[in-house]
Amino acid sequence: MIPTSNLANLLFHAAQRYPDRPGLLRGDQVWIWAKLAARVRRAAAALAARGVGKGDRVLVHAVNGPALFETMWTAWALGAVWVPTNVRLTPAEVAYLAQSSRAAAHVIGVAFPEHAEAAASANPARRLSVTIGEGALSWDELAEEQAALAVPADVDRDDPCWLFYTSGTTGRPKAGVLTHGQMAFVTLSHLCDLMPGTTERDVSLVVAPLSHGAGIHAVTQVARGAASVLLESDALDCAEAWRLVERHRVTNMFTVPTILTMLTRDPAVDRHDHSSLRYVVYAGAPTFRADQQHALRKLGRVLVQYFGLGEVTGNITVLPPHLHSADDDDPATPAGTCGQARTGMEIAILGPDGARLGLGETGEIGVRGPAVFLGYADNPEATAQAFRHGWFHTGDIGRLDERGFLFITGRASDMYISGGSNVYPREVEEVLMLHPAVAEACVVGMPHPKWGETGVAVLVPRDGACIDAAAVLAQCEGRLAKYKRPARVVVWDALPKSGYGKVVKADVKRLLAEQANAP
Repeated sequence: MIPTSNLANLLFHAAQRYPDRPGLLRGDQVWIWAKLAARVRRAAAALAARGVGKGDRVLVHAVNGPALFETMWTAWALGAVWVPTNVRLTPAEVAYLAQSSRAAAHVIGVAFPEHAEAAASANPARRLSVTIGEGALSWDELAEEQAALAVPADVDRDDPCWLFYTSGTTGRPKAGVLTHGQMAFVTLSHLCDLMPGTTERDVSLVVAPLSHGAGIHAVTQVARGAASVLLESDALDCAEAWRLVERHRVTNMFTVPTILTMLTRDPAVDRHDHSSLRYVVYAGAPTFRADQQHALRKLGRVLVQYFGLGEVTGNITVLPPHLHSADDDDPATPAGTCGQARTGMEIAILGPDGARLGLGETGEIGVRGPAVFLGYADNPEATAQAFRHGWFHTGDIGRLDERGFLFITGRASDMYISGGSNVYPREVEEVLMLHPAVAEACVVGMPHPKWGETGVAVLVPRDGACIDAAAVLAQCEGRLAKYKRPARVVVWDALPKSGYGKVVKADVKRLLAEQANAP
C-alpha cells in the first residue's frame, strides 16, 4: 500500500491556478478551468449518489467532445476506473468490452443506440446507464446537479484508473490496467521528453480519439493548464484542423502516422499559417520514411515521434525535433529510427530464451521501467506471458545501434519464412512506399509449393494514381535481398482495418486466399 495523489487533482489544481483561463474550446464555445472542474465535481457526486464508487468501472462510448473529456476526470475523482472505447467499434465489439470489464456504469452517446442496447444486454454487472445527449438520464443533468464532490477519493500508487484495451487484431482485445502512479509518471515523462517547456500559454489541437493516445496527451495539457481545442466535426477535417491551428495559434498536437500524412498532404496545409507549432507528436504505429520526409518538408523540425504500446503508455522511445531530418545521410540521426530510450526507461533486444542480444542483432523488443502497466485485467496467463524473463515483451521486432537508437523491423506475428530465411514485412513495405503512386502497402507471407512461403504485396494507390507493379518491384533491386522481394503484387482500393485503424493482416491473408480460390 503506497498512497499517491489521485490523478483528478491535475484538473482541480489547474482550476485553482488558472480558473478563468480556457481549458477546452470548440467552435465559439469556451469552457474555462473553473467550469470544467465544477462540472466534474458535480458529476462525481451524482454518480456516487447512484452507487458508483471506488473500483467500479465506467464504460464510455462517445465521439470526441467535452462530455467524453469530463467522464475521464469524473471516474478518477471517484476512484473508479475509466473504460473508454474506440468510437469506430461495432455494437458487438463494444458489448464484449462492457461484459469483459464488468462495468457498473455505461455512458454512451445518443448517436449509438445499438451499441447501448448491445452493451446493456451483454453486461449483467451494469447498474446505471447515462446518455451523452438527450435521454432518460443525461451526462449534462449529472454535471448540473447541486451536490459536488469536495475532494477526490484516496488512492494508492497501483490502484487502477484506466482499462486500456488492445486493438485485438489477433484475437479478443485484452484490458491493460493503467494505474494512478504509473499515469503520473507517464504525464511527467511526456512533458519532459515530448513537449518540454509546455505552460498554461500553450494550446493543443485534438485530432485523434480522446479514448486512446490523444486522451493521454490531453492529460499532459491539463497538468500544465494548457487549453485543448476540439474539432467541430466528428471526423477528421484537414481543412478545419489547419484553420484552427492558425486561429488559435496552436503550439502542439498529438497524431498517429495516418493522420499526420493526411494533414500534411492536404492542400490546406499550404493555405494556413502553422508557424506557431512547436511540437507535432506522432505515434501509435511505425511511420513510413517517405511520409516522414514529406511532413518534415511541410512543417519543418517540429515533429516528435515516440514508440510505445498501450501497456507502456507510449513510454519506450522518443525522437525529438532536432533529431528529425529529411536527409537519409544526416550523421546526427540514422534514417528509419524511432528514437532512443525515454527518461527512466530501459530497452533490450531479446532472443527466444529471453537473453539480451548484442548491438545490431535483431530480436524482440523488451522494455521495463515505471511506465509499464500493472498487467492485463483478469488475465493472469497473458500477464505472465508478457512479463517473462523480467521484461515486458512488446511483440515488436527490432535492433539497437551503438548510440541506443532503436529500429523496428516488424511484428513477431507478421514474420514469415521463405526458403528458410526470416522475412519481416515492415522492411519490405518501407521500400514499396518509396514509389510515388503507392499510398499504402501491406506485405504478407502466403503458402508456396517450393519456398514454403513467399511475400504478396497488397498496394493501395494514391488518389488519381495508377500502380505499375513492375515499376514498384523494380525499386526493390539493390534495396532488398532477392528472398525478401514480393513474388506477387495486387492492387486494392483499400486495406481491411480494425476499429482502431490498424491494418488487420489476418484479414488480408484471408481475402487473398479467397481470391486465389475463386472461380
